[in-house]
Formats: sequence, C-alpha cells, structure tokens
Amino acid sequence: MALRLVQVNFKARDDAALGRFWAEALGWGVSSEGPGVTNVEPLGFAWPDPTAVCVDVVTVPDPETVKYRVHLDLATTSAAHQAELVARLKELGATPADVGQGDVPWTVLADPEGNVFCVLEPREIYRDTGPIATVVVDCADPRAMARFWGRATDWTLHEVTDDHARLRSATGVGPYLEFLRTTPGEKIVWNRVHLDLLPYPGDDQAAEVARLRTLGATLADVGQGDVPWIVLADPEGNEFCVLAPA
Repeated sequence: MALRLVQVNFKARDDAALGRFWAEALGWGVSSEGPGVTNVEPLGFAWPDPTAVCVDVVTVPDPETVKYRVHLDLATTSAAHQAELVARLKELGATPADVGQGDVPWTVLADPEGNVFCVLEPREIYRDTGPIATVVVDCADPRAMARFWGRATDWTLHEVTDDHARLRSATGVGPYLEFLRTTPGEKIVWNRVHLDLLPYPGDDQAAEVARLRTLGATLADVGQGDVPWIVLADPEGNEFCVLAPA
C-alpha cells in the first residue's frame, strides 16, 4: 500500500486570480471542478501522473496569519532563463520577498497573495523536473520527516542529512519533495498550503488513513465538514489530505 503525491493545495482569497497567476508562471492551463476551485495543470495532462505535481487553488475567507511551511521552487535552464522568468513573474504580479536569505543565487518572490516561492539558478539535478523543481517543506527534523513521507508515499529517498532530505517519485520523473531544516515556530492555525495524496485504484482510503496513523499521522479538523477527503497532520503538525480514490 502507498499513496501518490498528486497536488499542492493553495488556500486563496481569489482562487481564479491566483490560479491564473500560477498557470502563467508555470506555462500550464486552468480548469475548475466547481465554484471556488481552480485547478492548474500541464496542458493535455491526464491527472494523476507522476510527471507533474499539480496546483489546486481553493477560495477560503481566512486571512493569512502565519509563515507558510510549504513552498515551490521553480526550475530554470540558464542564467538568462532565470532572469527572464523573474522579470515575467514580476509582470504577472509577483513581488520580491525577503525571508532572510541574504546573498544567494536564487531569487525569492511572493505571488499576488503573499505565498513565497523561489526561482532557482540552473541546477543539473532539476534539469528534467518540469517547471516545478521541488516542493519544499520547512521542518525541524528532516530525517524523521523523510521516514514518515517515504513510508506514506511510494516516493524514493534520494538524499538525507540532518539539514535536508530529498525524495522523488519512484518512477524518476516530475519534481522532488524536499524537507529543509528550519525553525518552523509555533503552529497556531492550519497551513494555507498543503499536500494532497491519492490512493491507487483499488486501494481503500480508510485503510490508507489507518496505515498513516500507525506511522504517526493524526486526524485534523480544519473546518472541512462533510467532505470525501480525509484531513490528517504529519508528525510535525502539517496538514495534508488523503483524497478519495480516482
């Protein structure tokens, strides 16, 4: 039994506007499964597929109150590409962001709703990931998080140290999932950016949730009400959703 990481979920004040920004940023298209939800995925994409982790943008009324623990790093192929992408993102509404990064070769920006993300300098490891190089999760213990998420999903651990862990789909395609040692701070409200996992066809959602709880996940209530997905929190309190099988 295992789960697939299929999308990053952004909570937004305006899902359509934020969805358009990310579609333009990534060169992807948009669709919608209903009011208040905008799906961002590659053109012609047959969801789910490990070649891409999609972006789901959902409107909620809650204001931003804490630093996001999850962010995207975008890949570039050359210094010129990095500069061109940063300029284009600013034209789309992104703004420079200072998270204490200092003098680094990557560029830190915030999208129109304040979600921080990075435009990386060219790195060989990300040459075949697509526009999203990696989904980054701030955490206190990368080794422990790698153990949990490696067992929760079918992703393969590529690197782990006390400061950093890196996983990727077992098929060797698409973006990476990385855990970066930081001081996340006290968690006082639910995260506005989280990961969504999907069982494989024929697997049982309830059985997967039970398995995750034996690994250290806990049930979480973010006011979701009666919905077909199940909200859990990982061992460091980051919410994520187990979707109903496709």
